[in-house]
Amino acid sequence: MSIGAEVAAHLPFLRRYARALTGSQSTGDAFVRATLEAALADDGLAESLREGRVPLYRAFTKVWSSAYLEVADDNSGRGLHESAAQDQLRRITPVNRQALLLTTVEDFSPGEAARIMEIGEDDVDTLVQEAVEEIERETTTSVLIIEDEPLISMQLEDLVRSLGHEICGTAATRRQAQKVVSEKTPGLVLADIQLADGSSGLDAVDDILAIDSVPVIFITAYPERLLTGDRPEPTYLITKPFQEDTVRAAISQALFFGSSRPLS
Repeated sequence: MSIGAEVAAHLPFLRRYARALTGSQSTGDAFVRATLEAALADDGLAESLREGRVPLYRAFTKVWSSAYLEVADDNSGRGLHESAAQDQLRRITPVNRQALLLTTVEDFSPGEAARIMEIGEDDVDTLVQEAVEEIERETTTSVLIIEDEPLISMQLEDLVRSLGHEICGTAATRRQAQKVVSEKTPGLVLADIQLADGSSGLDAVDDILAIDSVPVIFITAYPERLLTGDRPEPTYLITKPFQEDTVRAAISQALFFGSSRPLS
């Protein structure tokens, strides 16, 4: 496989990580572009990318930790939320958040995260614990679960309650989601994209975002449908089958950032 093809296979996930790390799709993409430009200018770095995700994320980390990029976000309605996200970032050490994202959302082992961050494996564990403790100090909220598989919906309900949040409703279709939201606007939404009656979780989320800006986490067996680059992409995207620790981390992160409209 060529270097270009190797990088391309991992690029959607690096972009997801960059968005979550920076709190902005535009800024995240700018750092990804800077990483690719650095690789084009350095044959040794480019060759190392043949080894897979770890060297790619390590190259990104070097660019991210040594540069400052301020990028205007083209998505309407995100300015105030971008500013709020940056305010939240100042409350937690960036390396703590980086360690948390790498070992949960990106599913790297602590050893792989240590190689990416160029620190000790024990240090990764410490950073992750510190990040979790900081994020869990955030206030609780009400959660809407949009999921058409009853067992998965029940699993998510138990998980959400274990974190101290309440369930404002569950929905298996777009119409059911509309009914829940007509009675109470949730503070967080967990949504599948393919629902029981053929309706779309994307449309259900758009209905909610037309009322208010709400953090959204998509949990789906079809992540490629949301990582096309054709429209604003969700910061928080979890692939089924999922690990409960990954969902817990995403919930804490989404509430920590007050993630704004992931869909236009």
